[in-house]
Amino acid sequence: MSWTAILVLAAGAYAFKVVGLLLLGPRTRGLPQILRLIALLPPALLAALVAVQTFGGDRALVLDARAAGVAAGAVAVWLRAPFVVVIVVAAAVTAGIRAVAG
Repeated sequence: MSWTAILVLAAGAYAFKVVGLLLLGPRTRGLPQILRLIALLPPALLAALVAVQTFGGDRALVLDARAAGVAAGAVAVWLRAPFVVVIVVAAAVTAGIRAVAG
């Protein structure tokens, strides 16, 4: 994916949030369930993006060093490690497997 596409998608996502705030504004009394659902969308979309970028490749499931890095990061999150530690663990595992595999 190109940087141009990423920036366009980010701007579009921001524009959707702004339009939602302008349209709903302070009139959110009748929509608490919808607003809670909308608040859950960004983490779900980010998780989907991570899954596609980690496991997807030419219409096939790919299990390589990236998958091991994500798994190591998930274990670090499960152990309640700080965010920086999670990133370092995931990167180190990915790099280590790529160095060994060659």
